[in-house]
Amino acid sequence: MTEVERMAAWVVSARGETMSGDARTQLKLRLLDGLGCGIGALDGEPIAMLRAHLADFGGAALCGLIGGGATAPDRAALYNGACIRYLDYNDSYLAKKETCHPSDNIAPILAAAEYANASGETFLTALAVAYQVHCRLSDVAPVRAKGFDHTTQGSYAVAAGCARALGLDAAKTANAIAIAGTAFNALRVTRTGALSHWKGLAYPNTAFCGTHAAFLAMRGITGPAEVFEGNKGFKDAIAGHFDLDWAAEDLERVRTTIIKKYNAEIHSQCSIEGALALKKEHGFAAADIDRIKIDTFDVAFHIIGGGEEGDKTTIRTKEEADHSLHYMVAVALLDDGVYPPQYAPERIVRDDVQSLLRRVTVRENPAYSARFPNEMVTKVKIHLRNGKTVEREQNSYEGFHSHPMSPATVEAKFTRLAEPYAGAALRKDIVAAVLDIERLQVRNLTALLGKVGKESK
Repeated sequence: MTEVERMAAWVVSARGETMSGDARTQLKLRLLDGLGCGIGALDGEPIAMLRAHLADFGGAALCGLIGGGATAPDRAALYNGACIRYLDYNDSYLAKKETCHPSDNIAPILAAAEYANASGETFLTALAVAYQVHCRLSDVAPVRAKGFDHTTQGSYAVAAGCARALGLDAAKTANAIAIAGTAFNALRVTRTGALSHWKGLAYPNTAFCGTHAAFLAMRGITGPAEVFEGNKGFKDAIAGHFDLDWAAEDLERVRTTIIKKYNAEIHSQCSIEGALALKKEHGFAAADIDRIKIDTFDVAFHIIGGGEEGDKTTIRTKEEADHSLHYMVAVALLDDGVYPPQYAPERIVRDDVQSLLRRVTVRENPAYSARFPNEMVTKVKIHLRNGKTVEREQNSYEGFHSHPMSPATVEAKFTRLAEPYAGAALRKDIVAAVLDIERLQVRNLTALLGKVGKESK
């Protein structure tokens, strides 16, 4: 057997009943969190553009869209995936040399499961498969340092999860994974330099393409059987050698994924929480701040702190703001938090935050880097205009795997995001459907998501 055939054999054999109770609970909480992010993004600029795109291009009305309407499965994966991803508020997984957002897999698997009229239990199992594939490939086959985006590993996860949701056999599952893994290797320039809409649409595009690959395989189209180990395959061309025994894998990796407390890039969470704790403890106002120094770990420095992925002090758009540690800490201190309103165009360009962010300095601390990803260590030092200096070191936050977010807090986050678009009764029904998903059909959940809209309040 080739490696993709062994992977496919594991995908087909995966059973939801083997998940621990905690893994099952955590997966449902990630689903609720992701759907909250999706509902909260309905007014996003690129979301409206995609709505117009789908209206123009059509598509068989087979799968529901968040906010109403229906389209073909691959296009539903694109649109719903864009909703879930746009706010950059959904979950994350931290490997030593890679970071991904496993809940990006919700939309494609939801579409495949709805097409197949699958049970909620089948959907939950397929989602657990996608989480496991995405996280484990991030562990053993990081690609960021080689110039590729984390959506590259995601192509395998989407195809595997969709194949499982569709009930494909091992041969067709292998072909789905092989097609997606061969075809969709994305460049990291997506997240470097001046950022564009594509930062939030790169994975939805992978969802679109991976879903499409699974349906092609369902029809009988084959893909390269040596996608992993073959001449100029994934290992040879991109990842380098790695070993992964799929037969030994379980469905537990979701337990080490993390939920965002603040609407900010994942590596910023401790810095934001630390800065806000200092403000609360010492009672100063943002206007009292002279300058801010942040020591952090290498990944945070390089991605959001002005390291190898570019300057983070020229901030003009949401995409640039939510990948700038300078902006996120500055706006947190000004507004006492970082949530969707902190990325409104008029908020981003206001003088107070533009001035303060330029007085933020970010440095890498090698000792902190050595403790990542088990800890996200940061030290925030704030110099006040009166000459006083306050500082705080922090290595976790509520939502990190060492400090899991409670179900009540996840539900409160969902409520805050969904409230502008869904009344209390509809929100209650969506929460109940998610928490009882294995006893429902997937279409029960997608029907509720189709009712979301401002008219529902």
